[in-house]
Amino acid sequence: MAEILQWMAWTLPTAAFFIGIAALLVLMTVWQFVSPSVERKGFLPIATTRGDRLFIGLLSAAYIHLAWLALTDLHLWWAFGLSVLFLLVLLRWG
Repeated sequence: MAEILQWMAWTLPTAAFFIGIAALLVLMTVWQFVSPSVERKGFLPIATTRGDRLFIGLLSAAYIHLAWLALTDLHLWWAFGLSVLFLLVLLRWG
C-alpha cells in the first residue's frame, strides 16, 4: 500500500487539507439531507445555494493562497485563516 501512495508528498499539511475537504463535503451532504437548501440572493451577483457558495468559497481559497504565495513572504497559515474567514462570510451572507 505504501508504494501506491509514494507518488505524492503526503506531509501533515497535505493530509490535513484532503481530510478537511472530505469532512466538509460530508458535513454539507448531511446538512443538505437534514435541511434542503433554497436559492437566495446575497452579496453575490447571482442566486446561490449552500453548495454553490461552498464551491465558490473553495475556489476563492485557492486563489487567495496563490496570491499570498506570489505577493507576500509571510507564513501560509495567514492565508489559511483569511480563506476560512472569507468562506464563513460567503456561506453566511454570500
